[in-house]
Amino acid sequence: MRNVSGHGKRLSYYDFGHTTVYASRFDQRFPYCAYVPEDYDEDGDKTYPLAVIVHGTERGMLAYRDAFADFAEQNGVIVLAPLFPANICFPGDLSSYKMLRQGDLHYDAVLLDMVEEMCERYRIRGDRVLMYGFSGGGHFTHRFLFLHPERLLAASIGAPGVVTLLDFDHDFWVGVRDFESVFGKNVDLDVMRKVAVQMVIGGDDLQTWEIAIKPEDDWWMPGADLAGATRNDRIRSLKHSLERHGVEVQLDVVPGIAHNDRELIAKVKEFFARTLNAAPA
Repeated sequence: MRNVSGHGKRLSYYDFGHTTVYASRFDQRFPYCAYVPEDYDEDGDKTYPLAVIVHGTERGMLAYRDAFADFAEQNGVIVLAPLFPANICFPGDLSSYKMLRQGDLHYDAVLLDMVEEMCERYRIRGDRVLMYGFSGGGHFTHRFLFLHPERLLAASIGAPGVVTLLDFDHDFWVGVRDFESVFGKNVDLDVMRKVAVQMVIGGDDLQTWEIAIKPEDDWWMPGADLAGATRNDRIRSLKHSLERHGVEVQLDVVPGIAHNDRELIAKVKEFFARTLNAAPA
């Protein structure tokens, strides 16, 4: 919340600091919240980069917003944290958002309109955002990189359980051979090469109980085991697939950490800060 009492002019008290939770105007099933630095002045001219933090399967939208509040203050960044609730497409649906699309539901379009809402409410710098997602959010982030690289200044991909390789010999979701027929848009390698890409994972993130894909599973398809068994295997396979096509990737492995990003987020903040410092003013 604001560090002073009372409303702003066009904005309310609840649009500053740790904001309230909003329903997306595009699709009210999907809420979001934000963090707005204390120095935001409606009458000022300072602009703020936007960082989008995508939750994992646990849906910790508020926790992620709060975890990046110090980064927002220190770097003059506004944080957007969307929520993609479970059970949207069918009872027990935990994962449809991770693939960006489920039938007529386009999660990427939902998020892009949230970004546009933020641009209309605040002075957001440029049209490219920083994006971080861990686990299920890592699913979303690397596929968003394939689909919308022109909207990303940086992508930090945290320990996704199932990866889509930048592989033109296999169909989606294993690879991207039929990407245009699935998404109506080709993978643009030239634009992808302009995005700063980080991958981050704990060195002990080796359990497979949640991510093993068996022939009887809904997601099974030929090549489902192509990237390896563990999240560490898979993030390295993803990294190598991008690098084969000229996309530079920074891989940060934090020793002694399993599938928990509390000790990884500092690496993400460092990466984002370096990216912002290197970006044109």
